[in-house]
Amino acid sequence: MSRSVRLVSALVVPALTACGGGPDPSGAPGVGDPYFPKAGNGGYDVGHYALDIAYDPASRRLTGAARITARPTQDLSAFHLDLVGLTVDSVTVQGEAARWSRDGQELTVRPRRGLDKGGAFEVRVRYSGTPRTITDPDGSREGWLRTEDGALALGEPTGSMAWFPGNHHPSDKASYTVQVTVPEGLKAVSNGELTGERTARGTTTFGWRAAEPMASYVATLAIGRYEIRRSTAGGVPVYTAVDPREENTDELAEVMAWARDAFGPYPFSSTGVIIARAGDSEYALETQNRPVFPGTPDTELLVHEIAHQWFGNSVTPASWKDMWLNEGFATYAEWLWREDHGGDSAQRTFEALYRGDDADLWAFPPAEPSGAGHISDRPVYDRGAMVLHKIRQRVGDDAFGDLVRGWAAARRHGNASTADFTRYVERRAPDQDFGRIWADWLYGEGKPDRP
Repeated sequence: MSRSVRLVSALVVPALTACGGGPDPSGAPGVGDPYFPKAGNGGYDVGHYALDIAYDPASRRLTGAARITARPTQDLSAFHLDLVGLTVDSVTVQGEAARWSRDGQELTVRPRRGLDKGGAFEVRVRYSGTPRTITDPDGSREGWLRTEDGALALGEPTGSMAWFPGNHHPSDKASYTVQVTVPEGLKAVSNGELTGERTARGTTTFGWRAAEPMASYVATLAIGRYEIRRSTAGGVPVYTAVDPREENTDELAEVMAWARDAFGPYPFSSTGVIIARAGDSEYALETQNRPVFPGTPDTELLVHEIAHQWFGNSVTPASWKDMWLNEGFATYAEWLWREDHGGDSAQRTFEALYRGDDADLWAFPPAEPSGAGHISDRPVYDRGAMVLHKIRQRVGDDAFGDLVRGWAAARRHGNASTADFTRYVERRAPDQDFGRIWADWLYGEGKPDRP
């Protein structure tokens, strides 16, 4: 996500346990995220989502069927899914009707037979209704955003539960297949690769497959009268969807080539952009494979969201406390791009920030946001980038480049916490002392005494 568009934008906490000290046989309604404790669910790990969705913009009605394949990480007599707003019509587990109940965003499912740790199970949920727009703690809007000719689904941090049931926490990544049926004449664009398109009886169905692991907050669905363009960039298929009132970007191939040199091999099997109409969203978002932009992006915004494909989408935060690992890297990518293309050096950018009098920059440490409403504030972005620049100063340019590419490779398609990152840096440069950088720049309160 880009703070330049959205000014208001750790540790994996163990599942809650029962009073007896063992795993709760009904899982847990949330993984205990420090900022969104109800997000996600304990007791299982999702492997795949298969979503079959139909949406009519005229009536604003969505009908959906979600088939979720998962593995219990403990014995379960029940489990939870996150879903907000929509009506649940039926639930089955392993092909048998299951009891279920609703409480806020929690959909609790009670299968007829218990689920054994280490096995596998399939839950199917049929649901319908008018999807909701969710207001975040920072006041921004996500979830299901109605547009003039369709809809736009954005999920950071919790909005995906507005259009499909799931384990909606970044620590549980999965592959996806998405089938979307819309009125003929509209396009439906999601993540991954287009697997099929067929029109019959006044509707068109689009099939999409995202084979690489994906956190649900970067899943997207864009419905509207988009113009579709296909090409390649460095051998990677490019699929772009552009609102006819906006212009396409012609810089994607150049940015992709630069990013591969800076960060290592591109982690996904396709790329592209979704350029929605200006005003359809309040911000850009790094949705996997093809980030979403509200209008044609400028170059640095494109760099920021493409960098997120490595940092955020492939290397995904373990919890929302670790947001700076997304935004600090993507912001520093802007600094590097500027440096490599005749603009200010990263050092000059760093110095200008340090000399500035913006108290918001020093409001809290990047690794310790002051609350759920502040995970997209300036310290996470700009001070997060300053942490990376301090590491670069300490190890030197060549070693820093190797370190960044190595981090992206070591955590490819996985999750990482701040502690994982600091340990990695210390292992890669064992002759360097990073103690003051962590204490002053990553975790320290206020403005450090010396730049």
